[in-house]
Amino acid sequence: MHYYCACCNSLDHFPTMGQNSLEHEELFSRRCILVNGPVIVGAGPSGLAVGAGLQQQGVPYVILDRADCIASLWQNKTYDRLKLHLPKQFCQLPYFPFPLDFPEYPSKNQFIDYLESYAKKFEISPRFNESVQTAKYDESCGLWRVRTVTENCEVEYICRWLVVATGENAEKVVPGFEGLDEFDGTVMHACDYRSGEIFEGQRVLVVGCGNSGMEVSLDLCHHNAFPSMVVRNSVHILPREIGGKSTFELATSLMKWLPLKVVDKILLVLARYKLGNLQKYGIKRPLMGPLQLKKIKGKTPVLDIGALRKIKSGKIKIVPGIKKFSLGRVELVNGENLDIDSVILATGYCSNVPSWLKDDNLFSIEGMPMRPFPEGWKGKAGLYAVGFTGRGLSGASLDAIQVSQHIGNIWNQETKPTNHYVTFSCDRR
Repeated sequence: MHYYCACCNSLDHFPTMGQNSLEHEELFSRRCILVNGPVIVGAGPSGLAVGAGLQQQGVPYVILDRADCIASLWQNKTYDRLKLHLPKQFCQLPYFPFPLDFPEYPSKNQFIDYLESYAKKFEISPRFNESVQTAKYDESCGLWRVRTVTENCEVEYICRWLVVATGENAEKVVPGFEGLDEFDGTVMHACDYRSGEIFEGQRVLVVGCGNSGMEVSLDLCHHNAFPSMVVRNSVHILPREIGGKSTFELATSLMKWLPLKVVDKILLVLARYKLGNLQKYGIKRPLMGPLQLKKIKGKTPVLDIGALRKIKSGKIKIVPGIKKFSLGRVELVNGENLDIDSVILATGYCSNVPSWLKDDNLFSIEGMPMRPFPEGWKGKAGLYAVGFTGRGLSGASLDAIQVSQHIGNIWNQETKPTNHYVTFSCDRR
């Protein structure tokens, strides 16, 4: 049976305990790696932040990612015009601020450059192109067994701690619509949208009115397309800034002194003053305030960066829910029929944790921590979650600090020279 040391990539030979060659071939053909520290699943901002924290604590670790780069969602599944929705001070990762010359709202490429610099600074080298198939706690030995598939082989990592850092947006959500398979135009999810250039002159139906739906519709306008945006439910739209100050920063400051419901009322009064009455354009506000809705249901308010101006001018048409598609058109729930050339599904993302993690104490069937923030970062048997707070990069950073410090405390206590502990030799043959 062959074990590999994850710290130095060398091969250790452990006894096969009397198994014959056929049994050995069947049971132990998979490559096994003993990790002297935690395995982190996901090389996005959350995984990088945990890696940096563990490095600060002197704890070895392995980061696995199914993609071929760090932050693959940002690099491979976002549109060109994307910028951070919040000021940079709320989006930087632990121990390493954004460069001073970066703008208040860094662009997609600037954020990727920042993450690349972050990985370089903390010497983070994820193992790419390894897709985790299963992760299960083995009670017989008190360790996690993480099985992955690469292009050439299957690998099983054996570790004491497992950090789930795949995040809330691991998989795209594609709802089913009657007749969509009969529609003869282009259909794509927003994760495949890069620019409105290829849609110039087209009538495009954008399904979804969150931040992505709003920005995709705005980008289509800038490229002389004719977007119609489906607004099926009520939605909170807030200005990105109020009086030259970030709305998010304003809300954060007010919540230090006032109850959440009072802050919600202040935000709605200011939004009404700056944006006007949106109901006459087909946009209804929820009965629950934006911060309360975010806290209870995890629904993020839209921060407007220009789409409302296009809606008010009629360049972005607001339409109700979809009844069915057909050749070159869509029928809406109000009976209206629209001729359209393309469909962009800005229908969001979801967690993929239930598809591979065999655990029922930390995550729900939806792939989110069962305990709300700030209690959802730690499970049983050395299981942790980072990046599932519903509070963006700031929430992920808080989780990453807690997780790395918790593991680091255990590690440093158990590796003191006065302690007696078992070590695994590493044969560099």
